[in-house]
Amino acid sequence: MATMLFSPLTVPTPDGAGLTLRNRTVVAPMCQYVVDAEDGVPIDWHLQHLGSFAAGGFGMVVTEATGVEARGRITPRDLGLYTDEQERAHARIVAFVHSQGAAAAVQLGHAGGKASTYPWLPGQPDATMPEAEGGWRTVGMTARPVMPGLDAPQPLDQNGIGEVTRAFATAAQRADAAGYDAIQLHGAHGYLLHQSLSPLTNTREDAYGRDERGRTRLVREVVDAVRAVWPAHKPLGIRISATDWVDGAWDVEASARLLRELVTEHGVSWVDVSSGGLGGGARIPVGSGYQVPLAARLTAALADTDVVISVVGLIEDATQAETILATGQAHAVSIGRAALRNPHWAAVAAARLGVPAGDLPSAPQFWRANWRIAADR
Repeated sequence: MATMLFSPLTVPTPDGAGLTLRNRTVVAPMCQYVVDAEDGVPIDWHLQHLGSFAAGGFGMVVTEATGVEARGRITPRDLGLYTDEQERAHARIVAFVHSQGAAAAVQLGHAGGKASTYPWLPGQPDATMPEAEGGWRTVGMTARPVMPGLDAPQPLDQNGIGEVTRAFATAAQRADAAGYDAIQLHGAHGYLLHQSLSPLTNTREDAYGRDERGRTRLVREVVDAVRAVWPAHKPLGIRISATDWVDGAWDVEASARLLRELVTEHGVSWVDVSSGGLGGGARIPVGSGYQVPLAARLTAALADTDVVISVVGLIEDATQAETILATGQAHAVSIGRAALRNPHWAAVAAARLGVPAGDLPSAPQFWRANWRIAADR
């Protein structure tokens, strides 16, 4: 039985070769908050966590948000990619993901004014972590708190913006050395690049603010800095909040304008569509596949380009995912919570969609379980 979800997908690259994924399932970045040493170094938890998705059949596995500098981490217990020790630990994970037939991508980000928070775990405050408890002074586009409960960041001046941009480029070089196949820049969910894009948080009156052209400048500069050092045979992607869900703020039309420029002029070839993250009275219609209509609009708007668009947000079963692709609303699906519940989501979905047991994209050690899924179909 033919299925789009489990057909190969080639993500374009500047050299023309492209990165071919074994299928169109992507593991979405999901913070784990397990770095007890607070040094940004991946640990065994990350190896088993990310490795299980690769063994479970996903086409590409994306790490959690990985800070390009220490002050860019969302919490002290998050990953980084700015030291030699971090790079070596990432390489270990990439090697295992590759050994299972999946591609490995790293989400590089900077949390800006949403950095230095408590881990998003049960019982933890939703607030900035004070320096006395391991937090740090945050930086952002302006001196206003990004969201209620967070401390006001120190506004970045021209030199500070340059430092952040260079940090992204250096982290990209480390990602290449670690063996990653793709980079996803984190331009969503209220973190620094999104803080720059949205008029809710960017009220600057210099060249990095004032109007849409100014607010998108930081993203363009970061993309250019990363693409300049990222090999031509590897795709560069970006996750974007397609809308703030607030009237008069960042919206789908602005996203389409920015993405067209990034794709046609700056070397971006993969877009992961999400939304929200800045509060501000947002009315988010959370529900099954609630971000798919956003992806559909962007897919249509960029149909004359070769960009690959994936979509995330409560995509939970095989038929739903297959329908999204078959109806042309996106080219791939990013699976988050459903993958946490079942790291073998991809193999199970393949069986449900009629892929023969011998062709299911999972480690051969699981063949007996896969046969049973196929038999129960």
